[in-house]
Amino acid sequence: MELDEKKYLYLLFLLPIVVCIYFFNLYWKRKKQREFGDLEMVKKLSPEHSVFKPILKLTVILLALACLIIGLVNPKIGTKMETVKREGIDIVFAVDVSKSMLAEDVAPSRLEKSKQLVSQIINQLGSDRIGIVAYAGSAFPVLPITTDYSVAKMFLQSMSPDMVSSQGTSLDEAIKLSSTYFDEKSKTSKLLILISDGEDHSEGASVAAEEANKIGMKIITIGVGTEKGGTIPLKKNGVVQSYQRDNNNEVVITKLNQEGLKAIAKATKGGYIYGANTKEVLEYVKNALNNIQKTEFESTQMADFQSQFQWFIGFAFLLLFLDIFLLERKTNWIKELNLFNEKK
Repeated sequence: MELDEKKYLYLLFLLPIVVCIYFFNLYWKRKKQREFGDLEMVKKLSPEHSVFKPILKLTVILLALACLIIGLVNPKIGTKMETVKREGIDIVFAVDVSKSMLAEDVAPSRLEKSKQLVSQIINQLGSDRIGIVAYAGSAFPVLPITTDYSVAKMFLQSMSPDMVSSQGTSLDEAIKLSSTYFDEKSKTSKLLILISDGEDHSEGASVAAEEANKIGMKIITIGVGTEKGGTIPLKKNGVVQSYQRDNNNEVVITKLNQEGLKAIAKATKGGYIYGANTKEVLEYVKNALNNIQKTEFESTQMADFQSQFQWFIGFAFLLLFLDIFLLERKTNWIKELNLFNEKK
């Protein structure tokens, strides 16, 4: 059994408080009765008053409160065990987080556009495993291979140029690190989706792609940016303070390099697509995934937990409904039992 909202268990402390209030009220009533007159005489004035019924009402209310609290906690019980088999491929997303990706020639920026594309691609995946790599002048592992898409999206949104201390764009480092995510001996299909503006400031991207091809890894490259290019805004609290400048104090104009990205994709018999149109990118990736052989990579026992709160809430309302009909007068069968030695 597992509990969804354990914090509501603290409400169980209300039960002893209710009991204390009841006995305090009982004490206060007795005290007032003594002030009114002799207790035996007072009892004779109300012969139909039951000692048992108030205790029964208290018990019913306590049970109802306990059931309501347990209902809020929402206990879940594993009702069955089933074998889950997954078929899919391993996909690594390598996202360029260099400063050139802050250029806004693609709205809202190249980096934000890249995040949107990856997020939308994840949305249309089935049971594929995914990992995320960030890279600039060097590559950085963001998320290992997982099937938890919600966690992947969370890590994706946190990506920024501050993640990588070494600036520039080293596509070969991104490919090399991504290849370590895959098990070379595994028969599972391997795909790297590399998103960048293609401004590679290192050598060896094509060589790295050829090495990746040897372990059966395909690479799809997505170009983000424009060939006309754009400036790199330097912001503080969301406000542009200045623009990135080179060693000659000239404003840097960063441009999309599609040819470099196409060469990387070609080396692994993958493909390249320009990332301006999200719908076209999604359709392209979808078709590519359909043409990649999927393999069974996981078989696990999973408990199917089902919420049980409705039973507790329903029983609580039933008890509260019954409480309405529990008058504090004696009933015939209670009189006959004489539980509290009320007969004299």
